Amino acid sequence: MCALALAGLAPTGSALAVRPHPDPLVQQKLEWFQDQKLGLLMHWGTYSQWGVVESWSICPEDEDWTKRRGPHAGSYSEYRQAYEDLKSTFNPVQFDPAAWAAAARGAGMRYVVFTTKHHDGFCLFDTQLTDYKVTDPGCPFSRDPRANVAREVFAAFRREGLGTGAYFSKADWHCPDYWWPYFPPFDRNVNYDIKRYPEKWEAFKSFTRGQIEELMRDYGPMDILWLDGGWVQPMTATSPRWGKAPCDQDIDMPGIAAMARALQPGLIIVDRAVEGDYQDYHTPEQEVPAAPLETVWESCITLGTSWSFVPNDEHKSAERVIQLLVDIVAKGGNLLLNVGPSPQGEWPAEALARLAELGDWLDVNGAAIYGTRAVAPYKEGRLCYTRSAPGTLNAILLASAEEPGLPASLLIPSFAPRPGQSVRLLGVAEPLRWEPAGAGCRVFVPESVRATPPCRHAWAFQLGVE
Repeated sequence: MCALALAGLAPTGSALAVRPHPDPLVQQKLEWFQDQKLGLLMHWGTYSQWGVVESWSICPEDEDWTKRRGPHAGSYSEYRQAYEDLKSTFNPVQFDPAAWAAAARGAGMRYVVFTTKHHDGFCLFDTQLTDYKVTDPGCPFSRDPRANVAREVFAAFRREGLGTGAYFSKADWHCPDYWWPYFPPFDRNVNYDIKRYPEKWEAFKSFTRGQIEELMRDYGPMDILWLDGGWVQPMTATSPRWGKAPCDQDIDMPGIAAMARALQPGLIIVDRAVEGDYQDYHTPEQEVPAAPLETVWESCITLGTSWSFVPNDEHKSAERVIQLLVDIVAKGGNLLLNVGPSPQGEWPAEALARLAELGDWLDVNGAAIYGTRAVAPYKEGRLCYTRSAPGTLNAILLASAEEPGLPASLLIPSFAPRPGQSVRLLGVAEPLRWEPAGAGCRVFVPESVRATPPCRHAWAFQLGVE
């Protein structure tokens, strides 16, 4: 990622304005996006071989997430050279995108955002604009018929019926027109004076646009262009500052967006952390907003502790993931859940187990998640609300350590079925008995259902409200 919220540096919530895009095809795609609710993000690259945070260890900033480790840590130049040499050993022979896509589909995920290029500049697609890529002969995996990794991933996920999004870093620390070898890099930003060397910046703009054009032209139907590296943006009085020497880094987003949408009509563009016309939705990082946002949004959150692969990483429990999803959906957002494949191309067994549990829960409760919209008051105690059309209110009860199972009765303070309408517990065939209680209702759960509940961790009660 771009170490925004992780560093406590990026505004989230409504701090950055999102202006609705006037193109009706984009508006239709945003409606589609809001129906999906659950997506997969994957950070994968040569850095996975070291089990280090993606890209950031070559950034010369003194931050927790940029610390260098290992035998080359004492010398920046040696470390960076060793890092870039990881291209020569990247050989994920167990890469099986069909298995990834099947696992994602089984988990109930509806779209994927895949890292085609992170800040380090290593490309997991067959770009013609650099040799720092998985398909270059200097990378052993280039001899594999699956070497064009991004093409294989997008095709596999489309076969499973998932939407596709291309993660692409606007910053490129390998490109000599961004980090010019004539000067040492001093932070995450471009390392030369753009005003003094405008021809180099124009070359970088052309390079960036060219790579995005390749992705939009040559890799099939694309739903989302997910741009990271938010410090690469025009400098304005209100734009956030990152690094020691932020500067005006205008890469001509109007031109890039027009080109991308000409090739992919209706494309959603997420220019992360950049206020303006090219951030079609917000992406809070490793957090859930305290209240619904006024814009379309998704929280991007890791399943483990890191965005990229870490040996023996600790993964969130199934209960934690399910309850995160419910909380986010109740506030009108999507959950983009990150899994980091191993250097061999496999997902950790623990991650697969968590995703299977998530899928089992959604098999029962998906009607209270997919295609829903937020409804006030959104959340009351352990109850989270979503609205389904037509005329259905979902009250989702989160389990707690004090009450891990279904209660004998449940007070729903703010909603009650209309006369003659029923209350159902998803996964249970028979309607439940209920009675009015103030502005809401009290629902009674039979002992037989409590003894053999339809799922664990959270339970969705559906009320016919119209």
